[in-house]
Amino acid sequence: MSSRERILGRVQRALADVPRDDTPYERAVERAYLREHGGLGVEATVDLLAENLADYRAIVHRATEEELPAVIMRLLAEHGSPYVLVPPGLPPEWLSAGGPTRVDDRAESTPAELDGVASVVTGCAVAIAETGTIVLDGGPEQGRRRITLIPDHHICVVRVPDQVVASVPQALGRLDPTRPLTWISGPSATSDIELDRVEGVHGPRTLEVVLVGGE
Repeated sequence: MSSRERILGRVQRALADVPRDDTPYERAVERAYLREHGGLGVEATVDLLAENLADYRAIVHRATEEELPAVIMRLLAEHGSPYVLVPPGLPPEWLSAGGPTRVDDRAESTPAELDGVASVVTGCAVAIAETGTIVLDGGPEQGRRRITLIPDHHICVVRVPDQVVASVPQALGRLDPTRPLTWISGPSATSDIELDRVEGVHGPRTLEVVLVGGE
């Protein structure tokens, strides 16, 4: 008997006394919780997102669509990045101001090759104001999960207000659970038993978020 067959057998035995007409899971779990708190307007929600991102040690910038290419080039130059990773669907105008050599996200790229790239620029799926969280789902503007975990510097562009929600329940309503979701609250950080904080262990040491909106 295979491991798969043993596990399925245990599941079947555990469910043997459950009636076939039992209440489906989707209706059995009470979901009457609030979907947001405080009823903030759009501007206040974006301000809360910026505040909580900064609280998690992300560096927050604001720009219009016209200013975005220059802002991205400035951030890459300040970080001293000779190369920048680019997801396949990143809008070309975001990197239209010149700057570092672009490295395309390719399936055959090795971890060593990616480790030689200092920065990555991506979009996002949604941003959550209450928790200061950016969610990536592997979409064309974001690329594979690994390209946002290996480089030391991540520039993430958030469209305001379209990609900003107030709460986690609202974000979940926008996300596809079958996609590879990455939830980012600030730069990568961990602490040992002495509570010494170390950044960059399992992700970028520097997270810069550009909130883009308006003219």
